[in-house]
Amino acid sequence: MLRASLFLLCLLSVNSHAVQMTHTFKSPSFNGNGYSAHVLTIENQEFSRSEALREKKESAERQAIRDAANTNLSKFMKNVESRIYAQLSKQLVDSMFGEDASTSGTVTFEGTTISYTKSSDTVDLTIVDTNGSSTNITVPVGDFTF
Repeated sequence: MLRASLFLLCLLSVNSHAVQMTHTFKSPSFNGNGYSAHVLTIENQEFSRSEALREKKESAERQAIRDAANTNLSKFMKNVESRIYAQLSKQLVDSMFGEDASTSGTVTFEGTTISYTKSSDTVDLTIVDTNGSSTNITVPVGDFTF
């Protein structure tokens, strides 16, 4: 029995070492280590999300504009407008170069003024836009044949 007591006493007399327990936070928001990288990551995530939402909104707006321009009524109106402009330009060209051509003329259409003067060898065409910008075109009469 003494042996068993001695053996038990040897087992129980093992040196033990203790350390102080300290609590540290894992989040950089609380402990300060790597805080700038943490904030940068959050900022990048917020920016990416807001940018994706902005692009999605712009894409939806562009799609709505395309859809509105692609209706049958819109196509019809564009076709009618194109034919009206073609007819007006034909009448203007006929008045400049036709059989009963005049030497000068002026046409105002939707705020744009188109005037021309015809000399023996050229036709000077002046187009004044609604904002006041002017475009001058000189067409040689002798070379202008079909």
